[in-house]
Amino acid sequence: MDNNVIFRGIMPALVSPVNEDGSLKKEATVKLVKWLMSNGIHGLYICGSTGEGLVLRKETRMELLETVLDTVEGKIPVISHIGAIDLATTLELTRHASRAGAAAVSSIPPIYFKYEDDDIVNYYKAICDNSTVPMLMYGIGNAGTKLSFSVVEKVLNCSPLAVGLKWTYPDYFTMGRIKCINNGNVNVINGPDEMLICGLAMGADAGIGTTYNLMPKLFVDLYNNFRAGKIDEARFIQHKINVVINALINHNVIPATKAVLNRMGFDVGNCVKPLKALSEQETDIMLKEMNNVIDFNNQIIN
Repeated sequence: MDNNVIFRGIMPALVSPVNEDGSLKKEATVKLVKWLMSNGIHGLYICGSTGEGLVLRKETRMELLETVLDTVEGKIPVISHIGAIDLATTLELTRHASRAGAAAVSSIPPIYFKYEDDDIVNYYKAICDNSTVPMLMYGIGNAGTKLSFSVVEKVLNCSPLAVGLKWTYPDYFTMGRIKCINNGNVNVINGPDEMLICGLAMGADAGIGTTYNLMPKLFVDLYNNFRAGKIDEARFIQHKINVVINALINHNVIPATKAVLNRMGFDVGNCVKPLKALSEQETDIMLKEMNNVIDFNNQIIN
């Protein structure tokens, strides 16, 4: 039985195109989503770390979800990250995502304060109680609160809407253990872009990542080759991808990703302040580091 394995394939963690005042760039959002879809992606994840969800106004997050849903027209699933610093906002975003037609909601664990395991389980149960769509946990080191194996197991058994998680820790031993919960009836999604092939090898059903915004076709090809048993081909693609990722890491991944997208013609704007935007010179240097894999300067999207 794998009725909880809802999401498979390559799902970009969409950047949030925003103006200086934090309002949504709707035209840029539509343009980027349509281009990603034309490259064969299998779904989208919005307002997570890449989408700067925690520093966007809730109204902007709601508008972004509605814009993305209108653009995809039901052709691919859209997962909405609804986590916020306060539970009330999280639950408001959960109810909105359920009404709007998101395929699922997702959240990092509660952050900032020290939380006991039961607090974390109760947090996710509250989300499920306010949702009408499936719920995915989101484990990532930046959150500060770690999702342990025991917490994940308890959450998966606290509600029928708790179907899985996005795992963005480099701990593939625990990922493999999680994939064995309930005889494998759990939707495990790989987070680290640079280790997608590792996640797939340990049983991940899908991948969600920042750099999928820039290289959707390469990630789709990696996934398809792996599923077809062409492991050497998949590994070769991962190595190509990682040259680009290494350059992005050298310049701060999310601002760097937005800088490349802007050069490609998507007008996604800069990251929410105080996160610093890359200068034109920094962007030029970074693009040169990527040129032996992809010449993004010649990938202008009209």
